[in-house]
Amino acid sequence: MVRATPHKMRGYFGIGVEGISKPMNFGAVTRTAHAFGASFTFSVAVATSMREIDLVDTSSSTRNIPFYEFDTTEELMLPKECALVGVEITEDAIDLPSFRHPRCAAYVVGPERGGLSDAMLGRCDHVVKIPTRFSINVGLASALVMYDRLITLGRFAPRPEQAGGPSESRQVPAFGAPAWVRKQRRQAKAAKRDTL
Repeated sequence: MVRATPHKMRGYFGIGVEGISKPMNFGAVTRTAHAFGASFTFSVAVATSMREIDLVDTSSSTRNIPFYEFDTTEELMLPKECALVGVEITEDAIDLPSFRHPRCAAYVVGPERGGLSDAMLGRCDHVVKIPTRFSINVGLASALVMYDRLITLGRFAPRPEQAGGPSESRQVPAFGAPAWVRKQRRQAKAAKRDTL
């Protein structure tokens, strides 16, 4: 088995489901979230038991990252300044490739047959849709959203102009001297100019 090297992203994200009834789908969402480095997972009005989900989720993600259960949309609580992003096919939803992910976000996908409730859509700060010809599986939709977040907020080498892998390595951020050191240098230069 090959293990991937996780890439650090700024901020954090969580992902959850609303009204899901199939433990295999919810298990796929939580396992994939664990693999992509989610900070937490959550469920709202789920019609399945944790025991069933644990049978599917081979990474035991609900025991390795925080998991929160809410009975209703109104009870859903997120960290301060965490944007709620619904994944749903609506007329005003933003196409995922055109969406700028919030630094701190919680994504929510709807049930297998249907979509996010009006109450949940009303709570969302943003709604995105995956530009496909028809609706796709909940587990796959959540994986695509997390992958898009990773490639847009992760630190990777730039894509090459031609087919194939990158020809240059990813840029490592360069940090200058602390602000107080730069201020002292400016003051010293100004004092030197004043004495001339």
